[in-house]
Amino acid sequence: MQLRNHGSVCSCHGQKDCAIFLDTGTLSYEYAPVELEDAKIIITNSKVKHSLVDSQYNQRRQECSHALSLLQEELDINALGDLDIDTFEKFKEVITDPVEQKRAKHAVYENQRTIEAVSALKAGNIERFGELMNQSHISLRDDYAVSCEEIDILVDLAWQIPGVVGSRITGGGFGGCTVSIVKNDAVDTFINTIGPAYKEKVGHEAEFYTVDIGSGAQKLETL
Repeated sequence: MQLRNHGSVCSCHGQKDCAIFLDTGTLSYEYAPVELEDAKIIITNSKVKHSLVDSQYNQRRQECSHALSLLQEELDINALGDLDIDTFEKFKEVITDPVEQKRAKHAVYENQRTIEAVSALKAGNIERFGELMNQSHISLRDDYAVSCEEIDILVDLAWQIPGVVGSRITGGGFGGCTVSIVKNDAVDTFINTIGPAYKEKVGHEAEFYTVDIGSGAQKLETL
């Protein structure tokens, strides 16, 4: 899958209680049900601004593009998302720059995680979906390097709380928010534990929002 600005697709075609599985190369999409009978989605705002997004985003694109060009010398592919994990591992050494190899690894593995995440949602396996969220954050932190200290603190604190199904960075990276799936009986503990611990570690408060997955943008009827 190629990375494009796809926010408008999600905004226009959102469906209540569903995730959108979007192929950003073709902009084709399908829905996957998000059935959270005993859990909530919590957005935690680190209150760290996305100060590096534009420059670092462009750098990541350039690194992935160069890695792709090297792989294309050996493989008939159009995008990193065309690769499965086994094929990438077999040919990754053609990417001689270790940073570019890590960026490409993230793209390939994240694509496969996304595919598996859709299968988990369709099967109603929220626990597996949460595990994939955690793996995604580790990859975004270590391989794609778009997290930051404050976000990692929030995620690490979340992972320590019983009843947290999964937690990861969301959005453009380098600040912003985390998204967590939290069992209903752990929501108060989640907020009351992370709030003070985060403030003690970074010196300012986080903000917490319990959210639902709503429908996309709709036309309002006027009277």
